[in-house]
Order: sequence, then structure tokens, then C-alpha cells
Amino acid sequence: MNIVQSKDGTQIAYDVLGKGPVLIFITGGATCFRSFEPVIHDASTFAQQFTVYNYDRRGRGGDSSNTLPYSIEKEIDDLEALIDEAGGDVHLYGHSSGAIIALEAAIRLDNKINKVVLYDPPYVEDEAAKKEFNQLKEQLNELLEQKKYAEALAFFLEGIGIPREVIDGMFRQSPQWNSMLKIAPTLAYDTMLASDLAPLKKASKVTVPVQIIVGKENPKNMQEVAKQLSEAIPNAKLIELEGGQNHMPDPKLVLQIMSSFLKAHR
Repeated sequence: MNIVQSKDGTQIAYDVLGKGPVLIFITGGATCFRSFEPVIHDASTFAQQFTVYNYDRRGRGGDSSNTLPYSIEKEIDDLEALIDEAGGDVHLYGHSSGAIIALEAAIRLDNKINKVVLYDPPYVEDEAAKKEFNQLKEQLNELLEQKKYAEALAFFLEGIGIPREVIDGMFRQSPQWNSMLKIAPTLAYDTMLASDLAPLKKASKVTVPVQIIVGKENPKNMQEVAKQLSEAIPNAKLIELEGGQNHMPDPKLVLQIMSSFLKAHR
């Protein structure tokens, strides 16, 4: 484990895997962290062709600290500290809410970033969806404030479309359920990031090359957001990942697209 210090003193823990061009892996999704089994699997796969920096976002995993209050600006500061530690001129891969951070970094830190890959950035697609999602966010925050973390986690998972029987079965029986509960407060961070429309005006000023990937089996709203961003970002590329891929894709398929895009000359 390695540690880098962010601007506000927050300690950010990270691991380095593999060999090749530097790729910073920004995990997303509810309560994901760098030692979560699916994250390790993805990072290890990407490390076949890249030097992967796999880090715990603030408040996640127990190794990164968490200086309050939370803001996306602080997340960008954390990422910038890691980029500087890696020597700059890096590639970014952001998954889910991590894709939102990667896009914001492309807007703000373009002189330190080479190329960016976004998988399923989870913005809301229109005003009606924004209203509905913000109602979910308010209910979730009430549960978190009451420290009802198991209820909050189940409520969030069900709210994003995971059936209750899957939550009560696969999720609650997972050996990592307790780890997910410990960082349940960070659900408030993810929902804050994903509670607005895609920043199309700001995205239109992105200068670094961007590859957007969306799972073809995802709900239509994610495909719509990906399309909105691909049309707004200059020269962005959009690929629908086929083969039954959804919000948790096969990293081997992602790597094929990512490798072709990131290793091509600008």
C-alpha cells in the first residue's frame, strides 16, 4: 500500500499494478473500494497492458481518510495528487461515479492528462429523472444521518434497480457486506455526484481525447447520457459494449477497447 496526501491533508491510499503506460483507475459504484473483489479483478486485468494506479477514494476502504465537508473539488484534488505522484501525463479510466470524476478532471486538469475513458457516467438524463433521483437521494441521506447503514445500502441498491431478493441473497451473504456497511456514508457522495444533468456546456470545452463506453444491456437512460456527452465533447468516441454487457462489464472487453484507444497516437 502507498499513500499520497491531498491538498486538504486527506491521506489517499493506492496500489500500483502492472507495467506500461500509466492508467489511473477511478472506481465508482456503491461502496466500491480498491480491495473489493470486483475492483481487484478489473485492475488486475487492466494491469496486463498498463501500469494501473488503483486507489481508495476518500472515505473508502478504511485506508484513505475523509476530511469533511465533501465536495467534488476535493475529489479532484485527491486525483491531482495521485496524478502528480505518477509523474503526470497519465490516462484516466472512470467507471460509474468514477466516470463523473474523470470527466471533471478532463475539464480542470487537461494539462496533466493524456486521454480519458468513461464507462457508464451516471448523470440523470432529463429534468423528470433529476426530480425522481433527488427524492431517492433525500430519503437515502435521512437513513445515513440516522446511521441506519444496512437499510441505507439496501435502499440504494433497490433504488437503482437491483431486486430485493438479490440484495437479501447475494449482497447480504457476501463476505464483503460488512466492509460495504463501514463505508456506507460515502453513498451520499455518489448520489451527490449523480444527481444532476450531464455538464454538456463544460464538456464542450474538453480538449483531451475521450472514449465513452456504455453497456448495451444498460437501461436506456445511461445510453442517452452517453449519447449526450459524445455529442457535446469535441471528437469524443462512443462505443456500445455488446455481448450482454451492463453496468458491471467484463474487464477483458473493456481492455480491448481501452488499449486500442489509449495506445493510438494523438
